[in-house]
Amino acid sequence: MASRSATVSAPLRPLLVTDDPYLLDEALRLAADARVELEVAPDAVAARARFGAAPLVLVGLGAAPGCVRARLPRRPGTVLVVMGPVEEPPWEVAEALGAEHIAVLPAAEPWLVDRLVDAAGAPRPATVVAVLGGRGGSGASVLAAGLAVTAARAGLRALLVDADPMGGGADLVLGWESLDGLRWPALSHGSTGVSPPALVDALPSRGELAVLSWDRGDLLTVPHDAMEAALAAGRASRDLVVVDLPRRLDDAAILALGSADQTLLLVPAELRACAAAARVAAVATAHTSALRIVVRGPAPGRLKAREIARALDLPLAGTLRPEPELARALERGEPPAGTGRGPLALLCQRILDDLDLRTREPAA
Repeated sequence: MASRSATVSAPLRPLLVTDDPYLLDEALRLAADARVELEVAPDAVAARARFGAAPLVLVGLGAAPGCVRARLPRRPGTVLVVMGPVEEPPWEVAEALGAEHIAVLPAAEPWLVDRLVDAAGAPRPATVVAVLGGRGGSGASVLAAGLAVTAARAGLRALLVDADPMGGGADLVLGWESLDGLRWPALSHGSTGVSPPALVDALPSRGELAVLSWDRGDLLTVPHDAMEAALAAGRASRDLVVVDLPRRLDDAAILALGSADQTLLLVPAELRACAAAARVAAVATAHTSALRIVVRGPAPGRLKAREIARALDLPLAGTLRPEPELARALERGEPPAGTGRGPLALLCQRILDDLDLRTREPAA
C-alpha cells in the first residue's frame, strides 16, 4: 500500500551557503562550467530546509561559523569553500562543520567542477530521524521501530539503527532475532570486511526494511567510526534512517544526534517523566536544534500534550494514545505498526507525512 509520502522526486540541486558576493560569482561560474544549477542560501537559517537533502553542500568560510552555531546536521558531501590564497587551510572550522573536504579557490576549481558534475542527478540522501526517550521505559524503541516499519509499508527503503547497547535490541522489537545478518559487535570489531556502501545489504532485512542491532552477547559501545559508516551507508542507499538513541549519549550517539534532520523526544504524560525529559532535552539541545516532542498517554494527572510542550519549550510533533493490544502484539513477535492500524501506526504516518519523504529515482 502506497502513501502520499512515497512519491518519486526529481534530483535536487547542490546547495551553496554564502553571503560573500565574490564567492557567489565564482561558484556560479563553476556551476555553469559543470552545467549544474545551484540552490543558494545566504545563511544557516535559509539553508536549513535544504541542507540535509542536497546531494552536495558548499559552505563559504564566512558562513561556516553560523552553520556550526545553528547545529545544522552533519552530513556527507559537505565542502568548505575558501577563497585563496591561504597560509593554512582552516582545519578547525572544517572539523566543526563536519566538512569532508576544503576547497581553496582558485587552485581547487577543477576538483570542484568535477564534484558538481558528480552531484548532477545524484539521488536525494536519506532523511535521518533520531528518537530519544524522555525517561527509561518511555517506549522510544517501539516508536523508532514503528516509524521504520510504517515507512517500509509505504514503499520507502528504511534503515533502523539501534544505537542503545543497554536496550533489548531493535531486532527483538521487530521479532527478527532469528534473522541472519551483520550486527554491531561484528561491525565494531572491524572483522567483517564489509565496505560502507555494501553495509546495508549485509544487515538483517525483510522487504524494504533493514536493521542494525545488537546480538545477545557482551554489551559494547558503538565506535564513532562504525556509527559514521552506518549513517553514511544509510544516507546513500535508503530513503529514511531511524536511529534509536540511548538516554545517556556516548560519542556515537552524539554523532547520530548531530546528523539527524529531526529528533523526536518521547515523553509520557506524567509529571516525573516531564521532569526527566527536561534533563534529556537540555543535553540533546546542545547537539541539535531540530528537537520535537511526542507525548504518550495515558495522562494520570490529566496533563495535556500542549501543556507539556510549553513546559519543555519544544514544538509538539504529535501524541500517542494508549494501545493495549500493542504490548501483546510485541510479545507475539509482531512488528510495531505492522498492520498499519492503531494509534502508533497513525502517529507514525503523520510524522512521516510531515517529513515529505521521497523514494529514490530507480537506478539507470
